[in-house]
Amino acid sequence: MLQDEKSTVIKEGFLVKKGHVVQNWKVRWFVLLPDKLLYYRPEGGRKDSTTLKGQIPLEECSIICPCLEYENRPLVIKLKCKTSTEHFLEACSREERDQWAAEITSVISSISPTQAPLLQTTKQSILPSNISLNHIIDTIRDSNKGIKTVSNMEQGTNYAESFTGSAMVDWLLSTTSVTSRFEAVTLACLLLEENFIKAIGIKSTEAARNGDLGGQFLDDSTALYSFAESYKNKNNSKPELLLSAVELGGKIVKQGYLLKQGHKRKNWKMRRFVLRTEPAYLHYYDPTKDTVHPVGGFPLRGCLISALEDNGVPSGVKGNVQGNLFKIITQKDVHYYIQASSKGERTEWIEAIKQQT
Repeated sequence: MLQDEKSTVIKEGFLVKKGHVVQNWKVRWFVLLPDKLLYYRPEGGRKDSTTLKGQIPLEECSIICPCLEYENRPLVIKLKCKTSTEHFLEACSREERDQWAAEITSVISSISPTQAPLLQTTKQSILPSNISLNHIIDTIRDSNKGIKTVSNMEQGTNYAESFTGSAMVDWLLSTTSVTSRFEAVTLACLLLEENFIKAIGIKSTEAARNGDLGGQFLDDSTALYSFAESYKNKNNSKPELLLSAVELGGKIVKQGYLLKQGHKRKNWKMRRFVLRTEPAYLHYYDPTKDTVHPVGGFPLRGCLISALEDNGVPSGVKGNVQGNLFKIITQKDVHYYIQASSKGERTEWIEAIKQQT
């Protein structure tokens, strides 16, 4: 990156990008400038400014967030350049996705004032300003105050722990600040787009896939939905995934991209880490795979966590190390070496994990 470009960086960080030639997802280090997005290939797990892979010009670019084209990737942003080239970028969390989308939208607006803003704004502008999706989903899943899940039958298939579209709308009307069924349906659409809930029956799935902006969620007593993480396809269910239902059911308190050293090959790979509480677990996911299941994780009770010195490579660590290391030792004496992208990020993760140990 040129020196003058460094001085104009608006935002930078890891995102997962879908390839144009080979249609796979790869981790890239993105840098937002006043007129374009640059992206680099991480070299050996390090963000290396000498490995520029490409750039996305933002003049007359349009942005869609959230992008609904990938069912299992609710954190994707879609950029469409004036040449009609489409770019799909995935963030590590809703908060990070929305921050990137807001910054990119601001850039697009400054150089292309006539471009349309975020698709998401269309729905959110309809709702009261004090609506919080995170608060709503916490309440809706509450065993006392939340919506009651039951077994529902559709065309001979039984869906356990499900609820109907009309039941969801009724619940939203009675417990949130929406004032009409139209507002409640709009809010339910956002919960569906953000992957908090999932369409599970034929009728609701068809609407979610083909409906317009207001018709993706059905206010219907025969349209079936469930909490996204609770629904398992019976044909794909595996005992080990079912056993992890409790640990994956905890409340998410922090998530983000971190580099993790492998236990066998000792190479560094980017992983999306998710910290949960009640019960306290740290899971990590392969962000290049189209899956909602972690590739690993461990309980945090009794774990030891500490920052590692940045002057030199500590014992047990191999490969390209950029610093900002920390180490977690589990109760079973398994050692995890992790790199953050900055000292501030490392401190935030250490403090958040310590609260759960």
